[in-house]
Amino acid sequence: MSKHIVVTGAAGMVGSHVAEQLLARGDRVVGVDDLSTGELANLAGVLGSDGFEFIETDACTLPELPAGTDAVMHLGSPASPRHFRDLPIEVLRAGSLSTLNILDLADRSGATVLFASSSEVYGEPEVHPQREDYRGSVSTLGERACYDEGKRFSEAALDTYRLRRGLDTRIARIFNTYGPRMRLDDGRIVVTLVQQALRGEPLTIHGDGTQTRSFCYVDDLAAGLIALLDSDVVEPVNLGNPVEMTVLEMAELIVSVTGSSSDVVFEPRPENDPSRRCPDITRARELLGWEPTVPVADGVARTVASIATMIGAPLPTATAEAP
Repeated sequence: MSKHIVVTGAAGMVGSHVAEQLLARGDRVVGVDDLSTGELANLAGVLGSDGFEFIETDACTLPELPAGTDAVMHLGSPASPRHFRDLPIEVLRAGSLSTLNILDLADRSGATVLFASSSEVYGEPEVHPQREDYRGSVSTLGERACYDEGKRFSEAALDTYRLRRGLDTRIARIFNTYGPRMRLDDGRIVVTLVQQALRGEPLTIHGDGTQTRSFCYVDDLAAGLIALLDSDVVEPVNLGNPVEMTVLEMAELIVSVTGSSSDVVFEPRPENDPSRRCPDITRARELLGWEPTVPVADGVARTVASIATMIGAPLPTATAEAP
């Protein structure tokens, strides 16, 4: 049966892909976004569609859920290193006040709440790959703390409302995600390096490039979030790609896909930047029947094509022929 689902952060990269997948399966969707970091253009494929409504507002001050709401997918938050530096108060509010408001609204209406947490709750991990039962090693200080601690607070809030109010909750711990509709000024590694490669500029890596990440294509992540929403799993679930690669390997892949002749340059590494990041997705596989299906090389090729169009750069021949 179709559901009536509110998606906060709907105009962001992840939110817009989630909205599309929900609508494609027949759900009704209300997208909520204040457009501070999201872009209405990301919703071009669904605006005006039957079953979709958009509300421009901050989730902190959303006064009520639409009548008949079955679930809220709370995805809204500034999420890039640039935002941690430029919008730290907004990041803190998104990780606290907006979550509490959504929980109170859902508590009154009986809606399920899915919260988009992050692998950043693991901090500088001492366990590898990271399992959901690992409590993390996170600093409460520094530039990244506004985001990391906001996610940890929100997880605690969901669990408290579940235990004390009987609210039906889901917690997704999202690892590095990339794909079409990333902001060009996002500051995260894939969108930054792709633009530099397409423009023939040096590729900038912070640190020596040996730090690792696990890159999940956005369509896979959106499918994982929806699978979690549809489940009855109340424990946190890692959603990400278990294929680990170094930052330098990602740079080399982008150079290969774009056909760029750019060199790599190294700059100082940011404070509290994690050394290793890789999810153990056993819980997602066993309880949700979910795992990523898009190989990183294919996902990067699709992302390069999207960014090339956005910046008016020639599309590399290899990318144009990629599946």
